[in-house]
Amino acid sequence: MKNELCVDLELNQVIDRNVGDLSGGELQRFAIAVVAVQSAEIYMFDEPSSYLDVKQRLKAARVIRSLLRSNSYVIVVEHDLSVLDYLSDFICCLYGKPGAYGVVTLPFSVREGINIFLAGFVPTENLRFRDESLTFKIAETQENAEEVATYQRYKYPTMSKTTGKTTFIRMLGLLKPDTMEGTEVEIPEFNVSYKPQKISPKFQHPVRHLLHSKIRDSYTHPQFVSDVMKPLQIEQLMDQEVINLSGGELQRVALCLCLGKPADIYLIDEPSAYLDSEQRIVASKVIKRFILHAKKTAFIVEHDFIMATYLADKVIVYEGLASIDCTANAPQSLVSGMNKFLSHLDITFRRDPTNYRPRINKLESTKDREQKNAGSYYYLDD
Repeated sequence: MKNELCVDLELNQVIDRNVGDLSGGELQRFAIAVVAVQSAEIYMFDEPSSYLDVKQRLKAARVIRSLLRSNSYVIVVEHDLSVLDYLSDFICCLYGKPGAYGVVTLPFSVREGINIFLAGFVPTENLRFRDESLTFKIAETQENAEEVATYQRYKYPTMSKTTGKTTFIRMLGLLKPDTMEGTEVEIPEFNVSYKPQKISPKFQHPVRHLLHSKIRDSYTHPQFVSDVMKPLQIEQLMDQEVINLSGGELQRVALCLCLGKPADIYLIDEPSAYLDSEQRIVASKVIKRFILHAKKTAFIVEHDFIMATYLADKVIVYEGLASIDCTANAPQSLVSGMNKFLSHLDITFRRDPTNYRPRINKLESTKDREQKNAGSYYYLDD
């Protein structure tokens, strides 16, 4: 059991390290293993996908689901809706007001529960808990792709660097690539706005002062206020000290700062980190609407599959082992890129007919086998 867990959760390479020296992702996988190795009647996991990449999330989901036996229950709190879909037999939606009240619905089937959450409406209670809903219309993606093609203005040269995903997007305007002897790579010159993966607050004043010093023109502009600040609920944070903000609050402020800086290219690293499911929906809409309306380009690193699918016009697929020997392929269409990526993970996705959201097929299910036999790992059922 222990050996299998170490293989499934990729812990063998860190088995001799001190726990205090583990990274966020390594610590998460170790914590999952510590719970999974126990003999218990009820297993509880709080946000097991945090700090994990897509491949690790799916492996962790399989480990967690394997704990379900005739005499045991598994309860999971999760904001990545794809992982939740893959894991669950039943779903309860939680809604309310932070610091005021919270309501837990009765259990729904997996599809019904996630669709209720995305719609913001509980039909059994005839109750709407959110004005915003999220759909993944295929036609919308195709129209956006055509529009994007009309304002391409930059072309990157062939270049290389020993890199991971975070380093890669920083190469697009912040870092110089590795140069081979006798050669020189010229990167096009443009203004870049960067939202880093790790946000370390050092500003000793309220959020209002930070916005005033960094994006003075944007944060007072009516269009920016309505398109970015209001949806991200920045107004409620204006008088709070930056160093006292929670992870989710810092993420929203960081997104606001990134989009508020006039730039040609926006580099956004893991915008879903620390955000709950509802905030991820809002952040996805804010980013996509802003980039399309401003006719700019954004490179986004994201591990939440639903958020990535909603945001992407094109995808860059990485092959190989992260941080060891990894190659970034040329940008591809959403369908071909996701199909290639999912084939490496040996999982298949279909579209929900109600809101077109991507749904993971249960491993070895009839649909999973059919799509694999057809070579259609990312299936658009339109």
